[in-house]
Order: sequence, then structure tokens, then C-alpha cells
Amino acid sequence: MFGLRSFSQKLFIYQRNTILQPTLLMATASFSPSSPSSKRRAYDSPVSFTRKRIGTHNGSFHCDEALGCFMIRLTDKFFDAEVVRSRDPQVLDTLDAVLDVGGVYDPSTDRYDHHQKGFQEVFSHGFTTKLSSAGLVYKHFGMEIIAKELQVDQGHPDVHRLFLAIYKSFMEAIDAIDNGINRYDTDLPPRYVNNTGLSSRVGRLNLDWVDPDQSAERENEAFHRAMALAGSEFLENVRFHAKSWLPARSIVLESLAARHEVDPSGEIMTLKNFCPWKLHLHELEEEMKNDPLIKYVLYQDERSQSWRIQAVGVSPDKFESRKALPAQWRGLRDEELSMEAGIPDCVFVHMSGFIGGNKTYEGALAMARAALKL
Repeated sequence: MFGLRSFSQKLFIYQRNTILQPTLLMATASFSPSSPSSKRRAYDSPVSFTRKRIGTHNGSFHCDEALGCFMIRLTDKFFDAEVVRSRDPQVLDTLDAVLDVGGVYDPSTDRYDHHQKGFQEVFSHGFTTKLSSAGLVYKHFGMEIIAKELQVDQGHPDVHRLFLAIYKSFMEAIDAIDNGINRYDTDLPPRYVNNTGLSSRVGRLNLDWVDPDQSAERENEAFHRAMALAGSEFLENVRFHAKSWLPARSIVLESLAARHEVDPSGEIMTLKNFCPWKLHLHELEEEMKNDPLIKYVLYQDERSQSWRIQAVGVSPDKFESRKALPAQWRGLRDEELSMEAGIPDCVFVHMSGFIGGNKTYEGALAMARAALKL
């Protein structure tokens, strides 16, 4: 679909070109037009290479500035820029861009801090989470970065669609965590601790307090690893959305448009090809203002060459179904289920009623139609 270069190739280029110096994180090797790597860099960026300097604070680092520095260095304006880590205002004033430090948000001068009093910038497009430095970089440069990764023009409609989807699925959590925004409005303590997220893993790359070497060199090396980690997950997220999420959306949209051909009720949908459909279905139904909503989705299980009937959840992240399969079918299998349902070739219905199976498409459709009435 797109000429998307793999995130591993992008990371290889990033890591190959990185050298560290005592007070600076030098994010590229020295460049000369005659060097063997110049052709590779010319492929990466369509503009002539001019080394610029971007900055963030030194000391302990977080996911937002690590990811922000990685992303901004993918742009034409700051391609492969040198990264300077300092809190000295006189140093920061000399830099071409500053992230997460300096107390200024001004895109006209490429200042992207979010700690200052009165800062309330959000991504827009219906999102209300306050941005971190990574979110600010993504808001201003995300379209360009995605278009370059997909190797299409920024005006391509899929670029804007991915721009919104990647913020929702990946970037917003980084903004919220950095700004101390709870995921749920509740006074109850969480049932378990989750330190597996990207922000937690980046945080663990900071120098350990028991490490005898707390030098600037070691700190910059750790920040380099944080940039690589955060950047790899960002680019993998772009790759997933381009190669998997976007084609799946097209399939769901086409299937949703044909729902009345499946059943006059408009409450049963058949996927012509199986794909991740749950989030797409909920988003498309909201966009299209569908009424009634889809209750059951039919798709073929290619491994068993049978058909599945799945009840649609009340939301993509909840187990409760809009209309679970009938209670009298649940937990039954094969002939016993076929007898109870009065439908031949039934295979199973899960104990929770969220999914069932039939050997044929006609049988699965008959189960869905019967379930609507029970």
C-alpha cells in the first residue's frame, strides 16, 4: 500500500550515526558530501543537510522529551540535529529548538515547553488532554513525519486519518502520564501496579542512585537509549497503523455499508475478510450516526474453515456485549447446541455468550438472526 520503510531500518540509521560527548548528546556522526553515508542521509531527507542544534534539559529524563527529541529529528527542518542537554538559559537561547525546558511555548521560534504557568495547550480534534513536549512536537510535526514514513504527500487523506489515530492510541497516554492525569475518575486505589508502559520503561533507563558513575557522559548515554526506545515504539506504531489498522478500517467500512444486504434489521455485519474490527466499528458507527447499532459480526475462521458469530461489545475495551448470544445456548456444543437452537451445524457458544461458531456461513447467519429475536 505504501512504500513504508521499516522502523528497524530507521532505528539502525539512528543508532549508526550516534556518538556521545561529555556534555552533549551528538545525534549524528560528522557529515561530508563525499562520505559513504551521505547518500543514505540524502535518501532519508529530501533537503540539503545542515546540522542544527536542538535542546532539552539535563538531569533525570522522561518519556516525553526523549520521544520529542527523536520525532523532531525526523523532520526536514531538524533532520539528524545535534541534541544538547542543559538547563542553562544562555545555552538554550543559542539553540534552534528547545523541548521540555525554558518555560516557553512558541512554535514560531520552535520552543516547546509545557511546564510554565497558564499552559493549557491540547491536541484539538476533540481531545482535551494537556500536551507534553512530545505532544507539542507531534501536534506541529506529526503530519510531516507520518507522510515521510508513508512516502506520500501530507495532503493524502490517510495521513490525517493516521495523525488522529496515532495520537489517540499512542501519544495521548504519554501526554497524560507526563502531566499527572489519571486514567480513571475514581478515589479507589488501583487493583494492581502496572510498570510495563513506555513511560515507565523509559524512566527506568535513568541512572540508578547506587551507580557510582553519575557523570554527564553516562547520563547522556542513558538518554540516547531512551530516545531509541521511545522512537522505536513510535515508529512501530506508525507502521502498524499504516499496514494493518488502515486497511482494516476500509474493510469494516465496506462491511458496515453492506449490513442491510446481510439482514434487513441492519444489526448483523459480515466481514468479507477477517481483520481487527472492534475499534473501527465503534468509531465508524459514531461517525455515521448509525441506528440501530450492529449487534453481531460474522467472519470466517480460516484455520478451522468454520464461521464465527461474535457479539459486539458495548465499547471496544469492555467485555459486556450489546446483546450476548442467548443464555440457553451458552456452554453447549455441536449436536446438543444444534438441537437447542434448531439450527444445523452449530459448533459452540461460549459460556459468556460473546462468541459462537457454526460450520457454515448460512448457519452462523441463522444463529445471528435467531439471537436477535431471543
